[in-house]
Amino acid sequence: MGAIADSWTWLTTGANWAGQSGVWHRLGEHLWFSSVCLVLACLIALPIALYLGHIGKGGALAVNISNIGRAVPTLAVLVLLTLTPLGRQGDLPTIVALVLFAVPPLLTNAYIGMREVDAAVVEAARGMGMSGGQLFLRVELPLAYPLVMTGLRSAAVQVVATATLAAMAGEGGLGRIITNGFNTYNTPQVVAGAVLVAALALLVEALLVLVGRLFDPMRRRSVAAAPAPAAAVVKAV
Repeated sequence: MGAIADSWTWLTTGANWAGQSGVWHRLGEHLWFSSVCLVLACLIALPIALYLGHIGKGGALAVNISNIGRAVPTLAVLVLLTLTPLGRQGDLPTIVALVLFAVPPLLTNAYIGMREVDAAVVEAARGMGMSGGQLFLRVELPLAYPLVMTGLRSAAVQVVATATLAAMAGEGGLGRIITNGFNTYNTPQVVAGAVLVAALALLVEALLVLVGRLFDPMRRRSVAAAPAPAAAVVKAV
């Protein structure tokens, strides 16, 4: 309990939030790392997964290859990259390692979401004369959307939590608060840094849940197709 109370004291001390080594600056670095890595992972994984899911070919191979990234520790990849010429490119080793870590859940969930679309619905859409593009945009993608968002949330939380490893390569982020705490034998600072990372991961997941519900195409269709209120019907009559 003493460490928890001391960590709360550390978190509520204004001096720990200001300056180049303060929480606000480290939080900005952490969000930048996480956002860049997540966007790059989405640009790599989602087009491949959605296309392969649409045509129904090659998906199993792509998913198995992407899952190799789960078997390789991110810290090991980061250390190896820092020993290569990439290690002289600033943030690049950290970004590459985190992108490799984020691709598997994005690729797997998006592909499975596309392949689990009801075949009868797809055939009915084709029977109505929909083209391949219309089928993808108006039928398959909306129905696969929940699993796509599940993969996005999983990848985002994993990236936010794992971005603390950037401190191991001498980069910024909330991980620097933890490593500095270890280096100075400051246990409250270590605990406070861990709490900040956990709180940020939970906040990101909650935000993505809200975004997922707001932009759910099936939800918007349900709202648009809802019957008019009884009062409006009576007035119209």
